[in-house]
Amino acid sequence: MGLRTVMKRLGQDMQAVTGAISREDWAMVEELAPGIARHAEPPMAEKVRILRWLGVDAGTFREFDAQVERAADGMAGAAARGDGPQVIHAFAEVQQACLGCHQQYRKPFAKHFYGRR
Repeated sequence: MGLRTVMKRLGQDMQAVTGAISREDWAMVEELAPGIARHAEPPMAEKVRILRWLGVDAGTFREFDAQVERAADGMAGAAARGDGPQVIHAFAEVQQACLGCHQQYRKPFAKHFYGRR
């Protein structure tokens, strides 16, 4: 599924941000943050299948994504100002949104689409 590719890229970008934060490379954080905020999406047919499966939870799923977008945009702004503590705070907000989504949807998604528990 295309979502796997999207998630793999997001994981790589998040790891790169972690490295950039550790080096205080705010320019790199600023460069990476928009790709996290406005990440790729799966192909339309797959997206429709996922949204159909989510049903009434689609709004919650989308809100997690909106939280990631807002926090990553905040991270970019903080990086542009060289505000390390705020970069770290915004990065933590991105991670919290990711974790919330994964805890709620990852296992049932894998079970439904891949037959895994």
